[in-house]
Amino acid sequence: MEDDPGPYLLPAGILGEATYLIEDRLGARVLDAFLNDIETGALMFDCGESDWPRIRELVVRYANLPLGAADASVVACAERTGGVVLTLDQRDFSIVSKEGSIRALP
Repeated sequence: MEDDPGPYLLPAGILGEATYLIEDRLGARVLDAFLNDIETGALMFDCGESDWPRIRELVVRYANLPLGAADASVVACAERTGGVVLTLDQRDFSIVSKEGSIRALP
């Protein structure tokens, strides 16, 4: 991330999960910094209303993975924007990224 100026998009479908994990694993101070990044535009909040058909398709296609609607919203947003997925859940995203439409990091 230090070499990539962004923009970084945060799909609406992942916001609840992301904030929960940040607060649970890293604490309130890191959560505040994360929310500040959204407020100031360092992270762009992406509602992705047009992504719902693709989210549904991914949830059905990868039903054997724990790729729920939140993760599928990340994939759909990355596909739409030609972006990269930054994830701690490398296993699931690496399987989906084999389709060639996204790249999962780290």
